Amino acid sequence: MEILNVFNKDYEKIGTASREEVHTKGYWHETFQCWIVGMEENPYIVLQKRSHTKKEFPDLLDISAAGHLTAGETMEDGVRELEEELGVTVHYSQLYSCGVYKDGITIGSMKDNELANIFLYKLAGNIQSFQLQQEEVAAIVKADLHDFIALWRGDKQRIVVQGYTERLDRTRAAVTWQVSKSHFVPHGSHYYLYVAEQAKEYLHQ
Repeated sequence: MEILNVFNKDYEKIGTASREEVHTKGYWHETFQCWIVGMEENPYIVLQKRSHTKKEFPDLLDISAAGHLTAGETMEDGVRELEEELGVTVHYSQLYSCGVYKDGITIGSMKDNELANIFLYKLAGNIQSFQLQQEEVAAIVKADLHDFIALWRGDKQRIVVQGYTERLDRTRAAVTWQVSKSHFVPHGSHYYLYVAEQAKEYLHQ
């Protein structure tokens, strides 16, 4: 059973609970969220498509790599998510912190109130080098950062993302999709714009 630390809104620890209880009762808990970004002709942001077997938000586009921190883990331990989901080895010191964002999603009986510790990682290579964790990640794609911002501002209804899916035998198929907000995990426009503006500033430092 996965046990998580539980906090109040001021990020003060008040106890522990199982992941199931946390999501049923809406307790605030810690997550590690890392958005991979980069520069080619234009700045881009990397999205993972969640596996269709995921209990929560299957087949939707989401954070490059993310996960819960269990009781006893430190924020530095969160880098394991990049290794596990994408096969990317990163040291915590290589990440750029965007601070803590209070991210709440309520759907049906699930109340997911996250103290999201958001980080950026600038990719030196390309996404073709990733090794996807197939039970977690169905595809990896890139979006032009300016288009991504326009989508969440409401200036565009759809944007193009490009990348690849990976089959069970590890063969890959290139994909180009037109996606709308409905194709994303419903973190909310404010959350996505917060991340995108942080990425834009970071890439132009």
